[in-house]
Amino acid sequence: MRTRYRLTGLLGGAAAAVMLLAGIALAQSMRPGLNLMNDKPPLSKEEKEKQKAVDDAYRSTMEKLPDKKKSADPWEGVRSAPPRQGKQ
Repeated sequence: MRTRYRLTGLLGGAAAAVMLLAGIALAQSMRPGLNLMNDKPPLSKEEKEKQKAVDDAYRSTMEKLPDKKKSADPWEGVRSAPPRQGKQ
C-alpha cells in the first residue's frame, strides 16, 4: 500500500516537472515581436530605395552628432577621490 502511494507521488511529481518545463519552453518561443510566418510580400525596388535613403539619412545624422565625453554619473561631483593604494 505504501509503495503504491510512493509510486503515485513520484509519477505526479515527474508529471508536474514536465508540465513546468514545457510551459517555460512554450513561453520562451512565444515572443510578441517575432513573426516566423512570412506573410508580407517582398519589398519592391522603390521601397528598397526609400528604405536605403532613410537609413543613409539616419547614419549621416548620427555622424553629425558630437561625441558625448562627459560621464553620465550624477554623483560624480559629490564623491570624494578614491584613496590611493600602493607605495607612498
